[in-house]
Amino acid sequence: MCTVVPISLTVGANRIVPTIAIPHPLGNPSLESKDEYELRYHLVEKALNALSTEVEDQTVFDK
Repeated sequence: MCTVVPISLTVGANRIVPTIAIPHPLGNPSLESKDEYELRYHLVEKALNALSTEVEDQTVFDK
């Protein structure tokens, strides 16, 4: 999970899950509590999906 995808690509990370912003990678303090929870849940779900997916090359999981 990263906030700056080009850096992760440069260092050779094989699974890259983009996050929100540098100061708040896994959240957005401007959201209501319930909405931020859903955002975090979705990000962790994407990360778990990335870990369980076989990859041959660098892969960005942006969906």
